[in-house]
Order: sequence, then structure tokens, then C-alpha cells
Amino acid sequence: MQSSIEWISGLLWGHVLIYLLISAGVFFTLRLGFIQFRQFPYMWKVMANSRSGAEDGISSFQAFCTSLAARVGTGNMAGVAVALFLGGPGAIFWMWLIALIGMATSFAESTLAQAYKTKDDEGNFRGGPAYYMELGLGKRWMGVAFSLCLILAFGLVFNAVQANSITAAFEVAFGVPKLYMGIALVIGSAFIIFGGLKTIARFAEVAVPFMALAYLLIAFYVCAINLEHLPDVFMKVINSALGLEQAGAGAIGYAVMQAMIQGIKRGLFSNEAGMGSAANAAATATPNPNHPASQGYVQMLGVFVDTIIICSATAALILLSEVYSPSSDLTGIALTQAALVSHVGEWGATFIAIAILFFAFTSIVANYSYAETNLLFLEHNHEKGLLFFRLLVLAMVMWGSLSELGIVWTLADVSMGLMAIINVVALFMLSGVVIWLSRDYQTQLKAGKTPTFDPSKHPHLAKTLPKGIWH
Repeated sequence: MQSSIEWISGLLWGHVLIYLLISAGVFFTLRLGFIQFRQFPYMWKVMANSRSGAEDGISSFQAFCTSLAARVGTGNMAGVAVALFLGGPGAIFWMWLIALIGMATSFAESTLAQAYKTKDDEGNFRGGPAYYMELGLGKRWMGVAFSLCLILAFGLVFNAVQANSITAAFEVAFGVPKLYMGIALVIGSAFIIFGGLKTIARFAEVAVPFMALAYLLIAFYVCAINLEHLPDVFMKVINSALGLEQAGAGAIGYAVMQAMIQGIKRGLFSNEAGMGSAANAAATATPNPNHPASQGYVQMLGVFVDTIIICSATAALILLSEVYSPSSDLTGIALTQAALVSHVGEWGATFIAIAILFFAFTSIVANYSYAETNLLFLEHNHEKGLLFFRLLVLAMVMWGSLSELGIVWTLADVSMGLMAIINVVALFMLSGVVIWLSRDYQTQLKAGKTPTFDPSKHPHLAKTLPKGIWH
């Protein structure tokens, strides 16, 4: 079974997704006028106003925190370590690159998710790729295929990955048996996911800023005490990515390709740009300004924070340490723990264990919210189905707590890859809508107006939008 899954993963990531994701990122970067660079300061301005405008609903800031809760997890700590172990320091360069161009892809999918959002029976906004595939393209079958992949990936496999990293970290730091830690995770997850979408949003709004700030403070401290070595680390990343470190070794092409594959794979797993997952959180918000594109700006910032800031912090911790070596057997969360211990002493392992608990646990509940939205897309009469699915999610958390790392990571790669393919195809097909929405927003902004969305300006688009949301 494992060899079959590894073959599928190799096919997806070695021959399909690298080219597809880079093509999508470059396409939207060019068609949107390098929006992620040109309007970088404006992203922060939109974020500054993101707490207001929602009244009783979910604010843009809560949606941002929910998407960041899913993004900032094992990919930032264990995933970066895996990328370094398999691809070398050059993998970090490719993580940066896929994030920078992926910010434009994230803008596209989040803007579409906002435009085509609907309301559920409880009055909450719901949406995402499955919804814009059905409404914008008229292809429900495509939305069903995407939803099934997302439910498998985020509701089940990714939650097993998150649980796996938590239990491994606590076993190293405190000697807590994986079984006991798994039971505690199941109980904690059940408490939040049975509370519904708003409970998840409120939890993310409190937990995400706290956990991210604490982790970054430690990383900045390590960088400060190793300031003279930072230029060397940066050059090591660049040289490895371009094959300069391997010059004369006869394996330049293979080394560069491994760095590229691991960097893009782990980068996408962490920031989720183009995967279509964060778009589910983007759709839940009442944005400020009240225009679909404003949520695109917010979610672009999420990609930047996740990869350029937090993943880079983990890479610095590891590459500045003495424990990292291409010949070492250390990988995953154990490598990140060992690296921090070498900088600050034994309490570093404890800190990483607590950090991964916050990072991965928030990912579990945010991932569940994505899966729930897509379950509702598949079946509106959902009470019994939703109860069964929640129990299945908790079972996967328990399974992941006790499983081996290899098979769990490979399953995550395959399910994530299938999702990304379906979503990127839909993004290309709806690219005209994305470009129109972006231009409409920027035209109003340049005229000194607060952007608002008037679907009547685009009659064809207005016909495909859900009734009663924007009209």
C-alpha cells in the first residue's frame, strides 16, 4: 500500500503539480499586475480594518485567523525540517518562491470564494472552490470531486498529520505515551468542533496571534544571538537551490530537482496557495471594504506570514544550529526540537512541544471547518451525516496520534495534490472574473472611494451569483 501511494505521489509532484502551480502563480501574477508586490503595503491597511464590519457574523480578521490556523501547523515546524532533510537548504528558496508567486493565486481563489459565497441554514456564510465551480462554471460534478478530495485531505488525512506531530513532540519532551496524548487531543477537538463555525472562528482569533507571536519571538532571539552567521546561512540556501554547493559532485541536476520538489511540496502544504483550502475560510467573512477582492488581499497576507515569516523562522533555527547535517537521521519535529535545544538548552524541546500543540491543534479545528463546509455542499440535509463525519474526524485524530510519520505524510501529499489540480483548472477557467473583480476594486480605490461590489456592472457575473447575498 505504501509503495503504491508513494508512486502516485511521485507522479503528481514530479511531473504535474510543480509545473501547474508555478504556471498558475506566474499567470495570476502577470494578469493582476504583480498585485502582491505592487500593493503589498495596502494588504496591511486592509488587515488593520479587518475586525470591523461583521456585526454578528464572522469578521475578515476571524476568517484570516481561521485560515492561518490551518496554514500554520506541522508544515511550519515539522514540514520545514522534512524539506531540509530530503531537499537540503535549497528547498527553503523554493518555499519562498512558491509563496511569493502563490500570493497571487491565493488572491484569485479567495476573491472568487467571496463572490460566490452562500448562506447556510444558520445564517453563516459558506463557500469555496466547490461553490464557484458549481455556480461560476456550472459544473457541479467538478465541485463534488473537489469536495471529496478536500474532505479526505483536510477532514481526515491532514488532521492525522497534525495529531502525529503533537504526540511525537510530547513523547520526546515529556515522555507522554502517544495513546494518552491522542485521547486528550480527541477530547479537546470534540469540544470545539461540536460548537460550530463561530466557535471555531472565535477560538482561532484568540489562539493564532498568541501562538505565532510567541514562536517568532524565540526565533528572533536565536537569530539575534547568531547574527554574524545569518549571511552564511542565506548564501547556503541560495547556493544549494542553484546547485552551486554541489558543483563538481556530478549530481547538480538531481540535487536542484530534489530541492525544488521538496520546497514546493512542503511550501504548498504549509501556505496552501492554489490548493483551494483557505478559500473556504475566506468565504465565511463579511469583508471590510464590502467587496470580494478585499478578502483576496487579506488571504494574500496569510501566505506571506505563513511561509516568508514563520517557515523562515523555523529554517533559521535549524540551519543556525549544529545538529543539522545532510548525513543526519534527524527529521520532522524531532529535528526542530533538537535545533532549538542546541540554541537555548533543554527547555527548547519543551517549548517546541507546546508550540506544536498550539500550531497543530488549531490546524485540526480549522481543517475540520473546511471539511464541514464541503460536506454541506454535498448534502444539505446533514444532521446525521455531520454527526457521523465528526466522529470519523476524531477517529482519524486518534489514528494519526499512533501512526508512523512516513505513510501519513505521503497520504497528505497525494490528497493535497489531487485537490490542487482540480482547483487550479477551475481558477484558469474563471480567471476573467478574478481580473474584472480586481480591476473594479482598484478603479474605485483610485477614485478615492471605499470599494463596494455592484454585480449589475457585470451582468453575466450577476446571473451566476447566489441570490440575496450581493444583490
